[in-house]
Amino acid sequence: MTDLAAAHVLVLGATGGLGGAIARRLVASGARVSLSGRDETRLQALADELGAAVVTTAVADLTRPDGPASVVRVAADAAPLTGVVNAAGVVAFGAVEDLDDDTLDEVLLLDLVAPIRLARAALGVIPEGGFLAQVSAVVAEKAMPGMAAYSAAKAGLTAFDAALATELRRRRIRVLDVRPPHTETGLATRPVAGEAPRLPQGRDPESVAERVVRALADDERDLPSAAFTA
Repeated sequence: MTDLAAAHVLVLGATGGLGGAIARRLVASGARVSLSGRDETRLQALADELGAAVVTTAVADLTRPDGPASVVRVAADAAPLTGVVNAAGVVAFGAVEDLDDDTLDEVLLLDLVAPIRLARAALGVIPEGGFLAQVSAVVAEKAMPGMAAYSAAKAGLTAFDAALATELRRRRIRVLDVRPPHTETGLATRPVAGEAPRLPQGRDPESVAERVVRALADDERDLPSAAFTA
C-alpha cells in the first residue's frame, strides 16, 4: 500500500479534464500536489481551488525537448517527490491520407515522446517505493480507424511503460499504465486536427480519477480499460 496522505505527487496535464480530477482526488486522499499545465490561467485557478495542498506549479510546453525535465525539476526542488502522474495529451481525427506533418508531430511529441522524456527525468528523483503513472488510452488495446496516429502513440506509450516497469522492478519504483475507456474530458472537442466521430457517452472523469488514485494507493501495476467497468 502507498500512503497517499504522506505523498507529494506531481500531476502533469493538470488543467485537463482528467488531470484536474486526479489532482482533486489526490488532495482528497491527503496528498500534496505539484501541478503542471500549458494554460497559466487555468493552472492558477486550480491551484487556488486546492489551496495549501499545492506545493508548486509549473507552466510548460511538454512538446519542447526540455519541457518534461523542467517540470520535474521545479517540483522536486520544491519538495521530495513520491510519484508522478502524467495526464497530458492531445488527439487528432481523420484518415491517414489527410494526416499532415504538423499534426503527426504534435500527436507523437505530446502523447509518446514527452512521456518517455518525462520518465527519463523522473527516474532521477522518484525514490524507492515511489511511482510513475502514465495515462494511455483504450486505443492502445484496440486501434481505431480515423485515429491512427493517436492509436499508434498510445500503443507505443503502453509498450514503453511495460518495458520500463520491468527495468525498475529491482529499484521498487512502480510504473502504472492507465488505459481508460472514452472519458468525457472534453479532449475530443479540442482535437489538433479533424472532427470527432459520433461517440457514445463516455465515462465520468471523476469516476475514472477515483479508480486511478485507488490503483496508486493499492500498488496496482496495470490499469486496463476493463478495470473501469462499473
